[in-house]
Amino acid sequence: MNKKRTQFLANLVNSISPSGYEAPVAKVWKAEAETFAAKVWTDTHGNSYAVVNPGGSPRVMFAGHYDEIGFQISYIDDKGFLWIQALGGWDAQIAQGQRVQVSTKKGIIRGVVGKVGIHMQTPEDRKKVSEIKDLWIDIGAKDRKDAEKRVEIGDPLVIDSGFDELANGLAVGRAFDDRAGAFVILEAARQLTKLNPKAEIYAVATVQEEIGLRGATTAAYEINPDIGIAVDVTFSTDHPKMGEVMKRENSIDLGKGPVIARGPNINAKLFDLLVKTAKTEKIPYQISAAPRGTGTDANAIQLSRGGVVAGLVSIPLRYMHSPCETISLKDLEDSIQLLAQTVAKITPRTNFVPF
Repeated sequence: MNKKRTQFLANLVNSISPSGYEAPVAKVWKAEAETFAAKVWTDTHGNSYAVVNPGGSPRVMFAGHYDEIGFQISYIDDKGFLWIQALGGWDAQIAQGQRVQVSTKKGIIRGVVGKVGIHMQTPEDRKKVSEIKDLWIDIGAKDRKDAEKRVEIGDPLVIDSGFDELANGLAVGRAFDDRAGAFVILEAARQLTKLNPKAEIYAVATVQEEIGLRGATTAAYEINPDIGIAVDVTFSTDHPKMGEVMKRENSIDLGKGPVIARGPNINAKLFDLLVKTAKTEKIPYQISAAPRGTGTDANAIQLSRGGVVAGLVSIPLRYMHSPCETISLKDLEDSIQLLAQTVAKITPRTNFVPF
């Protein structure tokens, strides 16, 4: 991946944009989309759209959510400590002891996640699993009045951990779930400008996936696509302690290509086209069994209006919903090619009726 694209990815990951507060990442995503898309805009929900080949047929929607998990200030006590509620699914064990960035109207306020020290806990407390309600944020305020000069109730915050590169083409960041998907769909749309597609393509960076697939629900209704492909991350199993998991889930490795989902949430003929394209274009791929609604934007897209031809391409990821989510940059490149080359093969006559 070249430096310019890597920097775009880093800028996405480093944006402080938990569910419901996606404006910073939307600004980054739209600025890049405007360099090539025919039309770019944001709707009243916060979803951002980039259109390629307007007027083409059929209408294809790419979806990758650009919200992330985070927290929201819900109470400021007399001593100036901030109490929080979770935005999205959190393992409280990961949150404790972290530095945070609070996004306010006046700019970024830095703080730390506090918890009673282990030396001061009772033996019984040490055995308990911490909950978010046991944690607070310390911004160094003298008291409530001092804190209220800096932050407000409802201000969002995230763990202070940004993009970085590791050995062997891996990258780490706080919000690859799902800035990686938002990156892939836009780069695939860019690639399609060079492939003379018959389809009209909508790349949509969706909001509020982490709290219930909300953005994809409204965006799919608005676009009314014929075909929708969501791009999200999925659990890799190529690290310690995954032996038993692989027996009941899927065996997925970083660096071995995008993961193509197969199951009730996925149109069978679209699945076949994705696999055929991967083989034809020599793109490495993996398959995951998905025996129910996938919990991704693909689920919302499939069930929109009278039903949509839906697919799901996922990027293998280690340590999901943590500040150190880890991916392979090569998997991103392969995912871009898979989406672009698949859609380039779709014409108005392509039949997706499953049987």
